[in-house]
Amino acid sequence: MTTITDSTAPAEGILEMTGLSGRPIQAKVKAFGSGKTMCFLHGLVGLNDHWEDSAMQLSDRRRCILLEVPLLSLRGEDCSITGVTELTATFLRGHADGPVTLVGNSFGGHVALRLALDYPDLVDSLILAGSSGLIEKTMVKGAQIRPSRAWLGEKLEELFYDKANVREEDLDRAHAELSVRGGARAMIRLSRSARRDHLGERISGVACPVLLVWGKQDVVTPPEAAQQFASNLPDSRMVWFDECGHVPMIEQPDKFAQAMAQFVDERDAAASG
Repeated sequence: MTTITDSTAPAEGILEMTGLSGRPIQAKVKAFGSGKTMCFLHGLVGLNDHWEDSAMQLSDRRRCILLEVPLLSLRGEDCSITGVTELTATFLRGHADGPVTLVGNSFGGHVALRLALDYPDLVDSLILAGSSGLIEKTMVKGAQIRPSRAWLGEKLEELFYDKANVREEDLDRAHAELSVRGGARAMIRLSRSARRDHLGERISGVACPVLLVWGKQDVVTPPEAAQQFASNLPDSRMVWFDECGHVPMIEQPDKFAQAMAQFVDERDAAASG
């Protein structure tokens, strides 16, 4: 995929970019809908597919681009919060028509915040779900060089209020990626990089509007993190989901879509008024 065009049906492809290390990095991209652009950024073990149920519900009002960076395959300078932020900025400069709404979960939310701080010209607004950047319980505590499937299953269960939402295919895929030489090290390095990049008082420098969508039972980035974001972001609003953990777009996709739709509709109304 060398260009990303408007499409009512999802268009998928592989996009090759160059990271800080100079190495080529192949990202998976899925795009659909038309209008202003929303770009969706996943967490450490996330996929484009995790966004699709929610994002498709906005395709009548937004051009939705799902960007899947192979985080666990990154090495060197690219394997850091700064490396992924720079890679995403490169993508937006090449494939976004003007500033975008960034939708980020967990590590992806942290990347979205960094973009809003470092490259405000690229960002129109943020939608953050269980974002790291202030308080997070690391997923990699006790990680082995080649984690067992049982250990990984327990870690994935921590992401959900209802443990039945853990998908076997996600567990199989994550276990395969972490079993590859360097995969677990990449996860540990990315997690530590994000924790060292504590945004603290920098958060007040985010000038764009922000929607915070949080599960009340999120144990990875607990409600305290959401409250700190809400207190320190100059223009933010908070939506809480009960009986929901760290990944509301998977656990409650329809409610997540409704919250996003209301936010972008209000933004459109304000712009036209």
